[in-house]
Amino acid sequence: MAEWSNWSGRVRAEPGAIVPADRETTVIRAVREAAKAGQRVRVVGAAHSHSPLVPTEGVLLDLADFTGIVGVDRESGVARIRPGTRIADLGPPLRAEGAALLNQGDIDRQAIAGAIATGTHGTGTTLRNLSSGLIGARIVLSDGSVAECAADREPELFEAARLNLGGLGVLTELSLAVRPAYRLQEKIWLEQVDAVLERIDSLTGATRHFEFFWMPGSDRAACKSLAETDADPVYPLAEEGKRLAWSDEVLANHRPDKHSEMEYSVPREEGPACFRALREMLHRDFPDLAWPLEYRTLAADETWLSTAYQRETVTLSVHQGIDQPDGPLFRACETIFRAHAGRPHWGKVHFCTGDELARLHPRWKDWWRVRDTWDPDRRFLNPHLERLRPAPA
Repeated sequence: MAEWSNWSGRVRAEPGAIVPADRETTVIRAVREAAKAGQRVRVVGAAHSHSPLVPTEGVLLDLADFTGIVGVDRESGVARIRPGTRIADLGPPLRAEGAALLNQGDIDRQAIAGAIATGTHGTGTTLRNLSSGLIGARIVLSDGSVAECAADREPELFEAARLNLGGLGVLTELSLAVRPAYRLQEKIWLEQVDAVLERIDSLTGATRHFEFFWMPGSDRAACKSLAETDADPVYPLAEEGKRLAWSDEVLANHRPDKHSEMEYSVPREEGPACFRALREMLHRDFPDLAWPLEYRTLAADETWLSTAYQRETVTLSVHQGIDQPDGPLFRACETIFRAHAGRPHWGKVHFCTGDELARLHPRWKDWWRVRDTWDPDRRFLNPHLERLRPAPA
């Protein structure tokens, strides 16, 4: 029996076997062998998820070495990328081709396939999550065959694959939309948090990216804006808050302190009220919380399981150190998120049932219908996804 844990150490599993795979043929062989043995299959890249999407008693496919950029077509704005490639490793080679990701988050340690599978995102009122940038994929299915999908080729498989929870198959190549490489000027300042909330629309609309962090017990927020610029990069890179460089050098930050995290997406108009309710509850019930709340924005999209599906969105993240219990804190926060029509981040802690998720996601049953069509033996499910599975009609 092997042992596995996620990045923080909070999520653990004892899979029957951990199988490293650095190419598609290895994935195919592993899936076929698991099928013959009647075993389930799950996939791991960087192990950066806080939710129990990876744990399995079956075969755990480790794609950490299945990396690299296959090619970049600057004319069409498409990059073909292998699934285990860390986001941190995409910036320089894409830039060498004159390209960049459309957006990325505050942390870049994730594998690109895992980030796509869970709807990972950055911030910006005009910017969508990474899943929305997927325009095609190769997928190893439950019988070891390979399917290619895009909007005009197996369109329902493609829609389900854009945010797939690792439940459809193993993505072995991702075609992502990219844009011309660009530079960002970063600025950080402190401001009274109530003043920030009062002018949140102007702040989020003023630059390509805006977010703020609020530390419980404080009356001020640490605001960060990143504006696109034609100015030349400045090296050596300045400290966070003062950087002027290529997008991948400015968007990502070093966040080594291990923690667990809950994040919910609420309708954009609910963002300030939801934040205020969280602030009041934390002051009252968790006055010693030593981790910040993070406030970001997302553009609406059409990805079936996206937390921003068909609505402009604010995301609110709550953190807790791994040396502290997180259950009471996260359950208290989730009560507030639910009161504001929140949808949980797929890669972070939540306590929703399948029925609750069905009410939050209009395409929930469509996703499961397509998933079951392509994986009728439930090869790619694990206990967590089985618990969320809709009851048979």
